[in-house]
Amino acid sequence: MTNLLSMNRRHFLQASAAGALALTPGLMPRRALAESALTVGFIYVGPKDDYGYNQAHAEGAAALKAVAGVTIVEEENVPETVDVQKTMESMINLDGATLIFPTSFGYFDPHMLAMAAKYPDIQFRHCGGLWQEGKNPANTGSYFGYIFQGQYLNGVAAGYTSKSKKLGFVAAKPIPQVLQNINAFLLGARSVDPSITCQVIFTGEWSLAVKEAEATNALIDQGADVITCHVDSPKVVVETAAGRGAFVCGYHANQSPLAPEKYLTGAEWAWGNVYTDFVKKAQAGEKLGNFVRGGLKDGFVKMSPLGPAVPAEGRTKFDATLAEMMTGAFSVFKGPIKDNKGNVVVTADKSYAEDAIELESMAYLVEGVVGSTA
Repeated sequence: MTNLLSMNRRHFLQASAAGALALTPGLMPRRALAESALTVGFIYVGPKDDYGYNQAHAEGAAALKAVAGVTIVEEENVPETVDVQKTMESMINLDGATLIFPTSFGYFDPHMLAMAAKYPDIQFRHCGGLWQEGKNPANTGSYFGYIFQGQYLNGVAAGYTSKSKKLGFVAAKPIPQVLQNINAFLLGARSVDPSITCQVIFTGEWSLAVKEAEATNALIDQGADVITCHVDSPKVVVETAAGRGAFVCGYHANQSPLAPEKYLTGAEWAWGNVYTDFVKKAQAGEKLGNFVRGGLKDGFVKMSPLGPAVPAEGRTKFDATLAEMMTGAFSVFKGPIKDNKGNVVVTADKSYAEDAIELESMAYLVEGVVGSTA
């Protein structure tokens, strides 16, 4: 894709209003390609080299270059507005994309749904937990991973490293996937020491560097000596925390190059496996899953290597827990669990399987988390 094409992608359809390239909804130009040929579109809300959410997806897209017959088209820095509809439409009409991954949370409704209704022959798959069977179009779906398993392991490493027994979490928005990660992080740490607490600060945005730096500093000022996060790009959090002498656990991608001495480990996405599976099914003419989930054992998630600051005892516990997770026998959310208001949310006889639908609607913070979902 040329720079000119990339620059004008969102505005192409407006420029073609005179009718020279007008197309009937649901139809697209077809190339004389082999049956297995496939053009796949990826859309990112931020830059592809953000050391975070967008980079993880871009690395997954890059893995498809090894798949024969696949052409990848990408656009970064697309806001969660009607702009993403223009991007999807031009990928379909200009590039011939028949499978599109709009990766950001806010792309789903109304944007992806609108395009799916207009182009029923195109397959759309969204990263997250918003798709609902019987409600959303059959040519749409969602995929996500149990990355809270990775945050639990982050917590194990943090629990063995923290001296203050106070952890810090910088979070974007109190949606279920974020709450899962906060809770799992503390539960992992409390498997080491039940007295450990975690303070969370919500910034209100997926990417807001100033607030992320302010939140990180505030958490450290209040005694937290290990910091993690759930924001689009952990770069600011990691560099700010390490600069203050705190340890860090990563998220989305590997941030160890940013703080090699202070980086304990990190919960990373392994989207290359997921995207490759989608693409090979599409090439074979097979039905794509509408609700696709997986964890560490399924190759959806992976862990950054342990850093030098994790003590030997912590490494042993980390490796043993990871090995149990890889068998599918380990449950992160196992009762009894209380929320941070004192209510029993998971009884002693209850243990959630990682694919439990209840986790998709988690609306509480566990006991020991200082903060609010409001």
